[in-house]
Amino acid sequence: MGNKITHLDKGNESGRGLKRELKTKQLTMIAMGCAIGTGLFLGSGLAISTAGPGVILSYAIGAFIVLLLMGCLSEMTVAHPTSGSFGTISEKYVSPLAGFLVRYSYWIANVLAVGVEVSAIAVYMKYWFPDVPGFVWILLFAGVLIYVNATSVNTFATFEYWFSTIKISAIVGFILLGSYVLFGNSAQPNMGPENIVNDGGFLPFGWWGMWVAIFISLFSFLGTEMIAITAGEAKDPDVAVPKALKATVFRLSTFYIITIGIMLMIVPWKSAGVEESPFVKVMELLNIPGASGIMNFIILTAALSAMNSQLYASTRMMFSLSQGNDAPAFLSKLSKKGVPLKALGVSTLGIFLAAAVNALLPGSSYAFMMGISMFGAIFTWFMVFVSHLFFRGKWEKSNGRKLPVRMIGFPYLTIVGAVLLLSLMITTWFTDFKIMLQFGIPWLLFLMAAYFFFKKGSNTQKSGNDTNDILNENIN
Repeated sequence: MGNKITHLDKGNESGRGLKRELKTKQLTMIAMGCAIGTGLFLGSGLAISTAGPGVILSYAIGAFIVLLLMGCLSEMTVAHPTSGSFGTISEKYVSPLAGFLVRYSYWIANVLAVGVEVSAIAVYMKYWFPDVPGFVWILLFAGVLIYVNATSVNTFATFEYWFSTIKISAIVGFILLGSYVLFGNSAQPNMGPENIVNDGGFLPFGWWGMWVAIFISLFSFLGTEMIAITAGEAKDPDVAVPKALKATVFRLSTFYIITIGIMLMIVPWKSAGVEESPFVKVMELLNIPGASGIMNFIILTAALSAMNSQLYASTRMMFSLSQGNDAPAFLSKLSKKGVPLKALGVSTLGIFLAAAVNALLPGSSYAFMMGISMFGAIFTWFMVFVSHLFFRGKWEKSNGRKLPVRMIGFPYLTIVGAVLLLSLMITTWFTDFKIMLQFGIPWLLFLMAAYFFFKKGSNTQKSGNDTNDILNENIN
């Protein structure tokens, strides 16, 4: 095809687009940092109160789903290391509409999550400065992290690396401390493995409670897909991306399962809930001085880290939307340091939206924003599995060779992952998480209406030509 450039080629060209500066260890820490957040530090309490000790099995199954997801992402991302990642792949291998839905759903998920996190930061800071208005902290921390994201991808990665290091160190310290308390010289008779089967057994709420808790556990893994987004700015993505994905899943799975297991052996599971972090409960029970202050700092760091990563993800997804002609062209313009500043500016809208929603709906603003945010992320995961089913055969047919990285058990394990995720999404309709579908389904209908109204006529011919390009050209 000579020098003709397709949409995916544009995303792959480091000279024309984003800078390739991220290393494997940075990719791993970015994904782990984005995943280790309030989902573990606070959400684990909700998971435990939903499933009891069976939550260990819930997290194990959740980790299995994420492992399948990472296998699919590894294969597709190495073939197409673009900033649009799964959005670009859905567009080319499923349909332009699918790519449109995935990109905008993932973008809005992160935009809203940024607003939620920055609002939470204001609450955390009141612990130390109760008389300072919350909007001061919102503006201060938002300004700092916007600056970090606007400087360069390497600056962003450095900050995220150290944010993640603090959180991971805290978890490792918790595991060591808990192990010493349980099995060391200071072990107490009311603590130990027997707590896992006391008070109703391992599954006090039956298999239903364990199943619902799987969905809750997935919130603790959200963010691992960040590696696919950063692949467009990674050094040697063929090597870095698969290594980072595998390392992230195995480390997170180990951290979560061991941490929750220790937690259950120290604190009776009936004490878990969402009013207070289980980590705080453990340290208070162990009479650790300044436990609440320590945990407040860790949770603050978790919120800053999540906000930092979400700003990055939403910016790169909007950049991809602009490159694909699904958003105004000016949003794909880069600064001299290779940062899409205008896309970053649009992606900060969640900060202001959070303040507005909180003023209008003070009693339900958090649930409202988080409901849409969660749907966008879970829908994106589901579409990764769907895209992979279309991707494998078309890529190998058009390139005449096997993929450098291949997901094992195709197509059976891909189908298993998709069915499990879809089943969990349907399950939410019968639980307290019903809000996710109540807002998510109208959101998809709105996007489809917008697509067919504004895009169908102008893009029919273009989409057909792009599809032929992707199937006939050798894109690496």
